[in-house]
Amino acid sequence: MSTTASSSSKKVLIIVSDAHSFPLEKPNGNTVDQPSGYFLMELAKPLTKLLDAGYEVNFASPLGKEPQPDPLSTTLLAFAGNYWEQKRETELVEGKMKTEKNLKHPTPFAEISDQDLESYAGVFIPGGHAPLSDLGDNKELGRILSHFHSRQKPTAIICHGPYALLSTKTVGGGEFAYKGYRLSCWSNAEEKIMDTLFWGEIEKVESALRESGAEMTTGVGEMVGVVTVDREVLSGGNPMAANALGEKFIAMMEGKSTSS
Repeated sequence: MSTTASSSSKKVLIIVSDAHSFPLEKPNGNTVDQPSGYFLMELAKPLTKLLDAGYEVNFASPLGKEPQPDPLSTTLLAFAGNYWEQKRETELVEGKMKTEKNLKHPTPFAEISDQDLESYAGVFIPGGHAPLSDLGDNKELGRILSHFHSRQKPTAIICHGPYALLSTKTVGGGEFAYKGYRLSCWSNAEEKIMDTLFWGEIEKVESALRESGAEMTTGVGEMVGVVTVDREVLSGGNPMAANALGEKFIAMMEGKSTSS
């Protein structure tokens, strides 16, 4: 099986969540909907790399609803005060909202046939907390990811995006397709900071993946943006990995070295 894209298959499927919030358990035991969405730079930076390399990108989500950026990800603080980078990435994503195959109306998972999937060279899932709401247990997503896994097609995931891999447990007899894979994600340590910020308890992606059989890569490397590569999967833990993830994703689709 090959992880190399042919010249006729320079297409990438980008998975986004329909959710505009995620469940946050408060200290009194109540669960509230905390506003969220995709994390802007985790989508925009790899997207820029893909478009610059001549790839066609198509967006898909559970029901085809219009996704939204995580409010925290659009702030100048998230861009460390870099106004021009914030402006460029915002305009890039807003521009994709207006194109024919766009982000505003993603293709519902159920409308993507197995035959359609054959035309894609790889799949990419950005982060933001929204995947916690509707990607981890979606059977149609499990089918889609199982296609890329079974054919060893490049699969790029970042931050909370790796939570979507859990959807493979909804197909194929309940087995986690990525058992034994080395993966990076938004770590428990990083999420505990968000617990404090939001004054509540958030499901831990790292723990969920480890309990399902993944070998989680944590520590300084993950926190400073090192990309983990294991077989066909490339994963990054936080926004600092976004640029490198996009570069390695393209390299893998083109059959080039992706050593960490």
